[in-house]
Amino acid sequence: MSISHVDLNALADKYGTPLYLYDQNAMEDKIDAYLDNFVSDRFETQVLYASKAFSCKGMIQLVKQKGMSLDVVSGGELFVAQQVGFDMKKVYFHGNNKSADEIEFALSLDVSTIVVDNYQELLLVDKLAKQLGKKIKVLFRLNIGVDAHTHKYISTALFESKFGMMPDSKAFADCMSYFSDNTNVVFDGIHCHIGSQVFEINAYKLAIDKMVDIISQWSKPLTLNIGGGFGVRYTDEDKPIDTAELCKMLIDYVHKALDDKKVKINKLLIEPGRSIVGEAGSTIYTVGFTKQIPTKSFYFVDGGMTDNIRPALYQAKYDCDVVGKQNEPKTNKVTIAGKCCESGDLIIEDVMLPDAQSGDRIVVYTTGAYGYSMSSNYNKATTPAVVFVKDGNAKVVIKRQTYQDLVANDVDDEWSKL
Repeated sequence: MSISHVDLNALADKYGTPLYLYDQNAMEDKIDAYLDNFVSDRFETQVLYASKAFSCKGMIQLVKQKGMSLDVVSGGELFVAQQVGFDMKKVYFHGNNKSADEIEFALSLDVSTIVVDNYQELLLVDKLAKQLGKKIKVLFRLNIGVDAHTHKYISTALFESKFGMMPDSKAFADCMSYFSDNTNVVFDGIHCHIGSQVFEINAYKLAIDKMVDIISQWSKPLTLNIGGGFGVRYTDEDKPIDTAELCKMLIDYVHKALDDKKVKINKLLIEPGRSIVGEAGSTIYTVGFTKQIPTKSFYFVDGGMTDNIRPALYQAKYDCDVVGKQNEPKTNKVTIAGKCCESGDLIIEDVMLPDAQSGDRIVVYTTGAYGYSMSSNYNKATTPAVVFVKDGNAKVVIKRQTYQDLVANDVDDEWSKL
């Protein structure tokens, strides 16, 4: 069993398990599909990689090489971009509670745009921009009240969401009345993000209608950012839209919405993250013990919620195979369980698999998004290595943590001085 002509058991033998594995060809193909099809002859378009899905120097270097723009949500993600020499004129800084230090960092690097979440943030951005002698473009994140029909933890445009401002709110009105000749912030447009793992194109159409209706009140062409959240396949229940088709539908519908309202825009942005790295990523585990209880059968693996919190966090579902036995009859209903001291540390429940013994490898598919980026050292687990594979070659982009790494920031004996 191989990915991009690299044998999975050989990778596990060489790099150990758990192991995050990314098919670089798959990521490049997905990026190309976005860049080639999200285009218009009526306004500029930009495809921003939402780096929260998976960020490391190797990934951001790939995004840079492919000519994408970048969405960051923290000073740490911005620092990674700086470390690889990313063009800051293509960086957009998001987040609902940016610190003053993070905003200063972004301003000092001359990022393209700050996406402002609330009126207090606007005041802080303007104050810091004045202190640094900077002019900065801002988009306002709006909560447009579109139900993306996904899990409530990844729905970001419901009325009770912590993100953005309601279009008819006093906060947004205060933002729009703030600008004057002596402000250092420049209003460039509006942003929305309706959620993650969204399959319904109609949800995006509804969001586009609302966004175009909002910007119709300004005479100058603005930037419109319609977010990301495009769904990927985790199991057979998921039916993602082909990327090229999705891009064309979005562009066509924006054209229609603009025509209906007789509105022009300067730029249209989207922010795919999961859809670029999700299906390109897999995780390889090694089976330890197996267990049969009256109501369940377990295959215990050497990872778990420390390398993939999503099943415990919001009941995310996955598919998997026993490496080398993927074509054997799947006669056993088993639960893949991790090694953490939590009853909820279950990666996949009630999946049909062949017999597996201690030492067999299990590959879990579509773990490329929010696996490594949400990993932890709970139970003092070490974070797995990350390997990119392409055309028969493999390269480590993140080293496996060691036990020594776990205590690298501990200060010896300081407690005794209290």
